Amino acid sequence: MDGAVDADTLWYAEHLAQALRDAARPVLLTTWQGFWRPRSLRYEFGRDDPDAYLDGWLDVPGLYREVLEPLDAPTGRRWVPSLYDPETDRASRARREDVADDAVLVLAGSFLLTNTLRWGFDAVVHLTTSEAAIRRRVPEQDADRVVGGWQRYLATEGPVDAATAVLRCEDPRHPAELLRD
Repeated sequence: MDGAVDADTLWYAEHLAQALRDAARPVLLTTWQGFWRPRSLRYEFGRDDPDAYLDGWLDVPGLYREVLEPLDAPTGRRWVPSLYDPETDRASRARREDVADDAVLVLAGSFLLTNTLRWGFDAVVHLTTSEAAIRRRVPEQDADRVVGGWQRYLATEGPVDAATAVLRCEDPRHPAELLRD
C-alpha cells in the first residue's frame, strides 16, 4: 500500500491483510516506519526537508536484507518484521521469524514505487491523495515535508503508471474511485 499518509496506507493494509487471512492465507504485515533510519540521519538536513524525506528516511538496504530478499526464497524463509522503532528512536529488536511458503507480505508506507524498490513487489496499490487531504491528515508540523516529498515522488517516479491498482483516497474509508486496475 503506497500512499502519502501513513495512517491511510496502514488502514488499507490492515483491511487487505484481514481479507487474506479470511481466505486462509498467512499474512506478514509491516510498515515502512519499521525500516526508517535513526532520527539523527533522517533529520540531518533538517526536520522539514522534503528531499531528505523522499530519499533518506527509509533504510532501503535493511528492507531488502531483512524482508524482500528472504521472502523471495522458495522455501525455508525467515524475516524480520522491523528494524527500527520510531517512537523510541532505537532498534526494534524484532526477532527473526519463520515464514510459511505461501505467506503474503503486506507492506504499508510511502515511496514504495521508487526505482530502488520497484522490483521487490508483485502488486502495489497506490493511493492518490490531494494536497489538501494530505494536509488535513498529517500533523501540521509535518505537512510541508510530507507534501513536498510526495509531490517530488509523483513527478519523478511515476507511481500511478507503475502501480497495479490506483485508488483516489481523500478519506481512507471512502475511496472516491478506482482510477486504474
